[in-house]
Amino acid sequence: MSEYRSGPGRWTGASLAVLSLIPALISWSLFSGPLPDDIRRYEDYAAAPPCADSTGDCIRTLPLAVDHTVVKKGKGGKFEATLSGQDSRKIVVLFGDPGPLLAQLEPRDQVTATVWRGRVMAVTKGDVRQSSADEPRDDAQMTAGLGTFAGLVAALGLAFATALLAGLGGRPPWTWRSLGMPLLIGSALTCLAVAVPALLIGLPWWVVPGVAVPFVAYAAWQLHRYRQRQQRSDRVE
Repeated sequence: MSEYRSGPGRWTGASLAVLSLIPALISWSLFSGPLPDDIRRYEDYAAAPPCADSTGDCIRTLPLAVDHTVVKKGKGGKFEATLSGQDSRKIVVLFGDPGPLLAQLEPRDQVTATVWRGRVMAVTKGDVRQSSADEPRDDAQMTAGLGTFAGLVAALGLAFATALLAGLGGRPPWTWRSLGMPLLIGSALTCLAVAVPALLIGLPWWVVPGVAVPFVAYAAWQLHRYRQRQQRSDRVE
């Protein structure tokens, strides 16, 4: 027992506990910053009236002309359109992908820009509309999934740190192969499996941690029990 409670083991456990604070801080920052900010911004955008009916936080449309476009796919891809109005002022609009409109635009094409809070939210030509990278999106479920995964990674790190400090590190089931890797992969797959359907169906963001955390916790408990039974069985044999 003494070799598992040696100084290096305690130092490893303490170091892992400190490192676990990194994903914990990432999780906290996502849930306290980008998540509520994105939800609030999307709700404000969805509720904003046309400027013809309001002079406050409203949405207006501007006729603009295309100067040139950049469609660069692959690593380091770049998708943007430079537009200009009657005053010749240049407006650079960034997009996340080339379609459905950007790849079709040619210089001197006439388009309509949807503007909110001084930024172009979308560009329309005829019946084809493409959202810009600035347009608020109702995708808080994916942010919640990322934050939940970071929190689970922090919990996994703290669990192993505790095991190391208690002298259990390096002995089954507290090994990377027995518990660490399966739980890390399982946490990632669970968060993805909950966040994507929640986004597609339109479920509230809190469903993601509400389902993923109890599921992973139960799976971790069952896996730990299974590894312990397996260890006892190996000793008997």
